[in-house]
Amino acid sequence: MNVIEKIILNTSSEISKFFTYSSIQAKIIATLLAIFLIVALRKSIINLFILRLEDAKIRYNWLRVTTYASVGFGIIIVGQIWLDGIGSIVTYLGLVSAGIAIALKDPITNVTGWLFILWNRPLEAGDRIQLGEHSGDVIDINFFNFTVMEIGNWVDADQNTGRIIHIPNGKIFIETLANYGKGFEYIFNEIPVLITFESEWQKAKKILEKIAKDFGEHPTRAAEKEIKKASQKFLIQDQKLDPVVYTKVAESGVRLTIRYLCSPQFRRETEQEIWEEILKEFDLEPNIELAYPTIRRI
Repeated sequence: MNVIEKIILNTSSEISKFFTYSSIQAKIIATLLAIFLIVALRKSIINLFILRLEDAKIRYNWLRVTTYASVGFGIIIVGQIWLDGIGSIVTYLGLVSAGIAIALKDPITNVTGWLFILWNRPLEAGDRIQLGEHSGDVIDINFFNFTVMEIGNWVDADQNTGRIIHIPNGKIFIETLANYGKGFEYIFNEIPVLITFESEWQKAKKILEKIAKDFGEHPTRAAEKEIKKASQKFLIQDQKLDPVVYTKVAESGVRLTIRYLCSPQFRRETEQEIWEEILKEFDLEPNIELAYPTIRRI
């Protein structure tokens, strides 16, 4: 190979490198310009139209739409800049699919959560549950969320508040779920009864034990069957299911605590009936008085 041929080959190589480098530079510049224009266009739409909407819900939905549209449009434009020819279609479609998956991460997670709920049944319509900070009765399950009638909060004794809460299905993967009716359909409820130190606490305890037995006998028998059934699936140690009254000395008197089984949906009703019976029985006993915080002077 003579000198002239070497010069020609070296020159061709340098020219090829120059154009290749220039092509990459052009693609980088085009990509940055496309991203800038898409972001600018999105901000213009938001400022000129969306932020002027008075309804907060509609405004929020349009903001989400513009975000998804911007991401999808950006993926398409950048794909056209960097991928040339029919041979890159598979790669291009893969990138588009990945972009859609990222943009629609939450909806996809919620649909996956819906499939998980259908398959494993951690909750069903009619169940009383607590998921994270929300508690309520499940009244509907759909593709993206499940709906509960809220209980508790500012309302006492697990009564519903009247509010309906829509919880994304994806929360089932990241929040702790407590189902009041799965495996064991009853809960333990406790009613503390405080009587004065001067009262006949032994007699008061016998009265409370009788009342607790009268109200708790039926749930106890049914719960025994539930425990046997649940023990086939879960490691459940022997449970004392019969109603019991515990004794404790408090600052203002003797605290007698009734512990009994009841259905979660009827906790307040049973507590009311028990309290009414307690008041009737104690009203017949002159040596038993309910206590309240007092200051004794010596």
